[in-house]
Amino acid sequence: MKITIRRAEEGDFPAIFALISELAEFEKAPEQVTNSVEQMKREKELFRCLVAETETHEIVGMALYFFAYFTWVGKSLYLDDLYIKPEYRKQKIGTALLEKIFEIAREEQCNRVRWQVLDWNQPAIGMYEKYGATIEDQWLNCDFDREGIRKFRV
Repeated sequence: MKITIRRAEEGDFPAIFALISELAEFEKAPEQVTNSVEQMKREKELFRCLVAETETHEIVGMALYFFAYFTWVGKSLYLDDLYIKPEYRKQKIGTALLEKIFEIAREEQCNRVRWQVLDWNQPAIGMYEKYGATIEDQWLNCDFDREGIRKFRV
């Protein structure tokens, strides 16, 4: 089966959002998805996405990313989600998406590529370690949701 990796277009947002929802199910947190296709359209300047597409134009995987600035290293590419539909895994689609992510990072002269992986996702951890990723256990996420942002007072 031939898979094409290409930059996503706005018309791909429904398929991308379906993958985001699948990923949330896989990560046992579907209730945490508050995004929508409409929101993605409004905020499309804030992110970029690659899709993995079959010969029949089915989108079976994606890598959603954005550029960030980290004070210690400067310009960085943050890979927010890398997801492949379960029936298409073990076909090097994730590898192809990662290769394209690193190509973009080089073109954009990024000093770091960063992403997160859940500590129980051993297949993903194994793949990332195989390619040389450093997986840290020191840093913890600090998050505020929309309600927490609204209520924040010092």
